[in-house]
Amino acid sequence: MELLEIDSIHHTYFTPDSATTALEDISLTVTEGEFVSFLGPSGCGKTTLLSIIAGLFQPSSGRVTIEGESIEKNKHKIGYMLQQDYLFPWKNIEENILLGLKTMNRLTAEKKAWALNLLDEIGLEGVAKQSPNQLSGGMRQRAALVRTLALEPKLLLLDEPFSALDYQTKLKLEDLVFQTLKSFNKTALLVTHDIGEAIAMSDRIVLLSAKPGRVHKVVHVPKELRELVPFHARNHEAYSVCFQGIWKELETLESAK
Repeated sequence: MELLEIDSIHHTYFTPDSATTALEDISLTVTEGEFVSFLGPSGCGKTTLLSIIAGLFQPSSGRVTIEGESIEKNKHKIGYMLQQDYLFPWKNIEENILLGLKTMNRLTAEKKAWALNLLDEIGLEGVAKQSPNQLSGGMRQRAALVRTLALEPKLLLLDEPFSALDYQTKLKLEDLVFQTLKSFNKTALLVTHDIGEAIAMSDRIVLLSAKPGRVHKVVHVPKELRELVPFHARNHEAYSVCFQGIWKELETLESAK
């Protein structure tokens, strides 16, 4: 079932002295349970597009709908996970992961129990009463994921959520996030600069050209990779072939800037 429709998105930033077009004629549909990544040169508008999808600001033209309705009516269906975890240091982990539910007046005993159980399942058993500064970067990002999933979003937006982590932790979290989203049949959009991450986690990869950002090409990740967790996908022979193909496309886009 089609969950998200991005229809002819165009966005221009205006200043007193200039106008810069960041996105031009971006159209895409995403089905429920699909994982789609956005790759492209610096300045191609990936984060701008994610912000528009999140409803943080209106595009200059075009529209985004979730389940056929406008973003304005469906912001509660969207979860956003960023590079930084943004856990409040003066609150413990339990308070942090329940904050969104409490703010939106959706906190019930059942939802609290579900969130705390997910905290245990995701490898953070026994940390609910600890403060964020007692946890490693990877553990904090896990807590941030639980906080996001506690709101039961239909669509998860991931803006380079692993980029600040060391490589080993990053690989472990890729697997964890991938398996968690698959188990809940969540739809996700990932912005990343990491070709390998995009291939290992995605069903499709959208390559954007720069200045302004346009859809250059949509790459369908081979089925044999989509059926594997990211760590094992990186070791499959099809991974290298896919990586080289995307690398060449990005080289072409970089040279065209």
